[in-house]
Amino acid sequence: MKRILFISFVIMLVSILLISIIFIYKDKKEDYEQEKIFEEITDIVNQSEEREENTINIEELYKINNDIVGWIQIDNTNINYPVMQTKDSPNYYLKRNFYKKYSSLGTPYMAENCNIETSDNLIIYGHHIKGKRVFGELENYKSKEYYNSHKNIRFYTMQEKAEYEIIAVFKTIAYTGFRYYEFYNAKDEREFDTFISNCKELSFYDTEKIAIYGDKLITLSTCEYSNKDGRLVVVARKII
Repeated sequence: MKRILFISFVIMLVSILLISIIFIYKDKKEDYEQEKIFEEITDIVNQSEEREENTINIEELYKINNDIVGWIQIDNTNINYPVMQTKDSPNYYLKRNFYKKYSSLGTPYMAENCNIETSDNLIIYGHHIKGKRVFGELENYKSKEYYNSHKNIRFYTMQEKAEYEIIAVFKTIAYTGFRYYEFYNAKDEREFDTFISNCKELSFYDTEKIAIYGDKLITLSTCEYSNKDGRLVVVARKII
């Protein structure tokens, strides 16, 4: 009887191990496939003969998937991704790749209430993935030394190439903390100033940069794991 129980126990452990290995392999395979897709679409926007220097050819990707609204890039980082938007299904790209297939990495996407041309604040979400993938590298912005070497964000659309300088980096708790994600259009100067004041007050450090009413902003948001429902947020103002 003891021998039968022992054998059953061993079989159970081996089964659990095999199932774990299968899931790990599946996750690694999905991550690899998504990384290859990011590389593929990066090649598409960089190889066009009509592309001007220091621009991204969004039009080529738009022909493939018209959910794309822009391309985000931070020099000397892994952040070099398309930005999607689906207003009728806000979190559509949370678990989908550029080709609308399932992906645990997802694809950076813009909040549904933002208008690429008219909003005062463009809010972009991306997963916090280990290995500095997707928006995982934003974790480094907790360090002012890192910020000092990565102060600017570029955001390309079909209308323009824009550059933003970071004014604040902070963490908060979704739903119960600072609701930065509700600010995309300022009703008036007071509302704008209040938003900026809250961002600066929560910031890990003083960037010595500020935004004034009339400035256009971009906000990058990802998960932050020191608290349940934590969020890490980078806010920047348009300078070009």
